This record gives sequence, structure tokens and C-alpha cells, in this order.
Amino acid sequence: MSTPSAPRIRLLVVDDSAYNRRNIADIFLNVPEVEVIGKAADGEEALRLTTLLKPDVITLDLEMPRMDGFTFLRILMSRQPTPVIVVSSYSQKENVFKALELGALDFVTKPDRQITPDATELREQILSKVLVVKNWRPQALVPHGLRRPAPSGPWTPEGGRPTPVPAPPVFQQPRQLVAIASSTGGPSALLEIFSKVPPTSGAGIVVAQHMPDKFTRTFAERLDRRGPVRTSEAQDGDRVGLLTGFVCPGRQCMEVIRNNSNDYVLRVGPGAQTDRYVPSADRLLKSAASAARERCIGVVLTGMGDDGVEGARAIFNNGGTVIAESQETAVVYGMPAAAVRAGVVHKVLPLPAIAEFIAGLP
Repeated sequence: MSTPSAPRIRLLVVDDSAYNRRNIADIFLNVPEVEVIGKAADGEEALRLTTLLKPDVITLDLEMPRMDGFTFLRILMSRQPTPVIVVSSYSQKENVFKALELGALDFVTKPDRQITPDATELREQILSKVLVVKNWRPQALVPHGLRRPAPSGPWTPEGGRPTPVPAPPVFQQPRQLVAIASSTGGPSALLEIFSKVPPTSGAGIVVAQHMPDKFTRTFAERLDRRGPVRTSEAQDGDRVGLLTGFVCPGRQCMEVIRNNSNDYVLRVGPGAQTDRYVPSADRLLKSAASAARERCIGVVLTGMGDDGVEGARAIFNNGGTVIAESQETAVVYGMPAAAVRAGVVHKVLPLPAIAEFIAGLP
């Protein structure tokens, strides 16, 4: 008796270019796990086909006639939350993060308007991100676009600060060093965490988020607007101070060391052959464990794979605290699950509780 095969992932392709629709669909011609069930040229057609066909995942262009990708996302997430992979050009960085805040699962970048058959790397990225849907958590698909940006004050749709937050008059060391590892689903999770940190927090935050290099600076700027943590893309030699945040640049790795003045200083450079991921969460968390020891808080958020497990182990063994996002809220329960299985986690918390924990650091 033969074993029943796993159900195929049902994919809807949405792009106003017929050429792109065909080439995206062709990626899956010989992929038995995926079935392309429809194609749409704009948001209106995509909504109709989504209701009719109920796809498991959607690839989405943002710039379309009649109904653009943003309007489509807003309506989709309110009616029928579905994993969406945004396929956008390098020049549309702000649009990509706006889409993530509206509920998109992840994104793939294209160098120009057209997706050609010989764009091997791009086609492989689209394939891998669609296959991630096998591991996603339906209840975790919640838009982050219209949230309160801070514990108090009026909300703004773009998540900007309600009032200017003055910088500390002089550089101050953080009382706690928070090192965060994240991948698929991480941008939205990080936006929530950074929006909850109050001006009274004693934390400095460093982040290794798996993301293309052309997007990390824009993402850091987005985080900077969410609350009082002054956040930027890390540069070699930056000092981690009180209420400062740093995002590791794409295609680079970041470490935290102590200088002669005992400050936390960042070292940023190319990944090594031993780094399985670049940016490497393991490398960042290991260095944070060595630099901050019992004052280090390691956080492993949503993502595929197991990056961050060895770094979490180092924090655990050096007297710090390790938190893993729970299956309840992780969009992809891969990285946090690996840390839990390894036995190097002190707390397993849903995302809102992680945000509250970091917000409450003295």
C-alpha cells in the first residue's frame, strides 16, 4: 500500500507583467511540492481568485494598475489572511517594509522590472521562500502597520514617533545588552519589539536579521522611527550605548567586543567560510555572550533553520538569559524551536511578552 503524498502548496502569482507571471510560474514546473493554481494581473483580479481558489501562498508585485499591492494586502489580511511573498525591485525599499507591516510574510528583490529565465539566483530565492510556507504558523500572520508606536501617545499609520525623543546628553553604557536573532517573519516582529521599548529602558540592542544588503539600512531607519531606541545600520567601530540599536548590514557579520574603556564596540566585516549564514546570528550572540556575560539577553525570533542556537548556548553558559519566541506567534517555528530542542533557553514567550520583557529591562 503506497503512502499518501503530502498536499501540494497552492500558489497564486500576482504581477501586472504577463512576462513576469509566466516566468514566476515556470519556476515551479518541475517542483512537485508546488502547484500554480492561478495568475492575476492586478489586485482586483487577485482578490477574486483568492476567494475562489483559496491559495496557500501568493507572490505579489506591489506596483499594479486598478488596485495596487498595498490595497490588496489590506483587504486580504482583513478577509482571508494568506502568506504573501512580495517580489519587488531594489529601488522600492520603503514599499517593501510597508508591505511587511501590512502582513506580508517575506520579500524577494529583483534588480529590475523583468524576471528573466536566466535570473538563476532570483528564481531560487522565490522557490525557497514559497517552500517556507510548509512551516508557517497561520495564527502568526498579523499585520503590524497600524499599531501604537510607543507605550503612550497617539498612533500614526507609519509608526513614527508621536513626540521627539531627546538623546541622552552624553554617551552612557547600556545596563543590559540585548542580542536578537531573526529571519523569515523577523522584520515585523522586530518592529513590534522596538515600538514597545520605553525611554526608561536600560537596554542597548544589536540585531542579526537575515536580509539582503541593500535593505538593512532602510530597515534600521524604519526601526528608528518606531520609538526612542536610536537605531542605525551598524558600522565597524560603533559603540553600543544606552537606548541605541544596531542592525547588522546585509552580506556582513557583526560582533560585540569590549574596548580599553570597557565600552561595547561593534566589529563589522565580511563573513568567514565557517559562517553558515551571513549575517550570522551565531557569531553575534557568541560575541555578545563573551562581552556582556550575565548582562546579556539573547532573543531567538521566527525563522527557518537553526542559526542562533550556538550563540544562545554561549549566552546560556555565560550566565545570561535566553528567550525563544513561542510556536504561538512565530511565523516560522524553526530557529526558536532549534534553540528549545538544544536545551539552551530560559524562557519561551509569545512575541508580545518578549516585547514586554525587553521593555521592562531596568
